Amino acid sequence: MLSKTVRILNLDGSLLRQTGLIERYRPDIIDLTETGPSARLWANKKTAAAIQATLNSAARHAITFLGSGDFHHISHLLVRQFAEPLTLIVFDFHPDWDILPPRLGCGSWVTRTLGLSNIDKVLLFGPSSDDLASPALYTGNLQALKNDRLEIYPYAHAPTRVLFRNVPRNSSLQIRRSGLTSEIIWTELQGSNLEDFISQVLRRCGTRKAYISIDKDCLRSEHALSNWEEGLFSLDELLRIVQVIKQEMDIVGADITGEYSRPVLSGRFKSFCSSLDHPAAYTAHAKPAEHIDLVNEQTNLELLELLLGR
Repeated sequence: MLSKTVRILNLDGSLLRQTGLIERYRPDIIDLTETGPSARLWANKKTAAAIQATLNSAARHAITFLGSGDFHHISHLLVRQFAEPLTLIVFDFHPDWDILPPRLGCGSWVTRTLGLSNIDKVLLFGPSSDDLASPALYTGNLQALKNDRLEIYPYAHAPTRVLFRNVPRNSSLQIRRSGLTSEIIWTELQGSNLEDFISQVLRRCGTRKAYISIDKDCLRSEHALSNWEEGLFSLDELLRIVQVIKQEMDIVGADITGEYSRPVLSGRFKSFCSSLDHPAAYTAHAKPAEHIDLVNEQTNLELLELLLGR
């Protein structure tokens, strides 16, 4: 069961500027600022072990803030603290399901987490980026769709065509095959009766225990300003889905990413990768720092109020 504890893994300083949140919820703050540059975008074994060593397993039921979405892969370290069967529910504008190295990266952590034996299913809500289109789709973990182990529900996405790839049958999509081509027709959340649809999806899960991971880049820019592109969810839609999850599942833990922080990275190679990976039109671009913090803090407060029932 989700605890009342709020925790900040302070990797980039972004949450410490949200003084209203800190004053209201008095979060436990774990100082990881020295580790942040080596953990941003991806973490090697040494960095991951250093972060894992700071995590108290007794606090695994807390709501944990991670800072920028550049650190979303730290969610894997939080989820692996659980031994019981779980449904992992992820809100993100990107699917984070790459099969290419690095294994523990912000673009591949979902694939890494699918390797945990206690993860019964992963549900991805909201991914609508070009990662679900060719050519990026070729590096996606399509095999995880087999037996509905992974289900993907974009907010909105056009059908995708892929060549020479076997796309398993899956409850979250339709497949039209023609010769060597498979066309994926995604089941969009846009225009659906969200409460009824999400409830149906959750009732197919094999376990009632759920861990929620929210990257606020799934939201429109009026609700989140991040290092990444603009998502499509309104905050009201996100909150409505989380409310359904609260009603249908036992939420045992949660984390929230999607703040903005200036990318500070260790080493030239990682800095180069960051310059290639981050979009030029990231949502926090050219916005005043005070406005960025105000927008992100307000969304965080609404999420906390719903999750904690205050």
